[in-house]
Amino acid sequence: MNFRKTLVNLIPGPLVRVFAAPYVAGDSLEKALAAADKFHAEKKLDITLDILGEAETTESKVKAAVEVYYRALAALKDRPFCTLSIKPGHFGYYVSPDFCKANIENFAKACQAAGRGLTVDMEDTDITDWTLALYRELKPKYPILGTVLQSRLFRTEKDIDSLAGVGAHIRNCIGIYNVPASLAMTNKRDMKENLLKLTRKLVAGGHYVAVATHDVEYIKKARAILEELKVPKNRCEFQMLLGVPRDAIQKELVEAGYTLRVYLPFAEDWRDSIAYLRRRLIESPTMVFLVLKNIFKRNE
Repeated sequence: MNFRKTLVNLIPGPLVRVFAAPYVAGDSLEKALAAADKFHAEKKLDITLDILGEAETTESKVKAAVEVYYRALAALKDRPFCTLSIKPGHFGYYVSPDFCKANIENFAKACQAAGRGLTVDMEDTDITDWTLALYRELKPKYPILGTVLQSRLFRTEKDIDSLAGVGAHIRNCIGIYNVPASLAMTNKRDMKENLLKLTRKLVAGGHYVAVATHDVEYIKKARAILEELKVPKNRCEFQMLLGVPRDAIQKELVEAGYTLRVYLPFAEDWRDSIAYLRRRLIESPTMVFLVLKNIFKRNE
């Protein structure tokens, strides 16, 4: 992993930007909305919009990011197929946890008033406890609120236990952040098997589960679990990233009546897009192949 990280970080920014293009919906809110509308109209896919950026350390940059989110919320008024995703680091955690909490709660209140789903993403493990504590506090007040759990972490089963009675809305994913081996699994198949185990546990706990993976084998296994447990289709969904070519399984899920939600990031500054894709490449080198496949497909 360290060698891969070093190698990816040596890739020049302009080249990373070329790689990033299929994975990022442009450099403006307007471009992101156009992409969201196209996906929904052509493929019946739902969307969660994410403004790239994290670990902001200046109050002015946090305020600018939050302002874009309020603009996005207003723009989604006639787009019921869209939700929003935010990161604590983007909303000011590294300026001040209290500042971040106020920003998130104010935005959650606005989303609740608008009937707009909002997911608080999970970042590095140094703020997992804080994020879950905030979620447990805010979820009863703002039912539209969701968060994320990562199957690679050893702690996640206990984290689900900590949400007992909350009726959480959980994006159940592997996660992409670099985590010490003392805290997380290192074998991808183990992470994917745990994803299935956690899906069962979330359903048993009465939570809404969004299964987020691109592995077709495990998508089918997760679907089999949901159908075995007779989970209503309005109590679960599948999620994928923008740019990963999975048209066939997406169509299959949508035709079966499942919600398939695409995580659609955009950035008003391409430096944020480059940072985002570097993390993706470090975690999964096969993404280089997928990006090149998308590039050639678009040029056919």
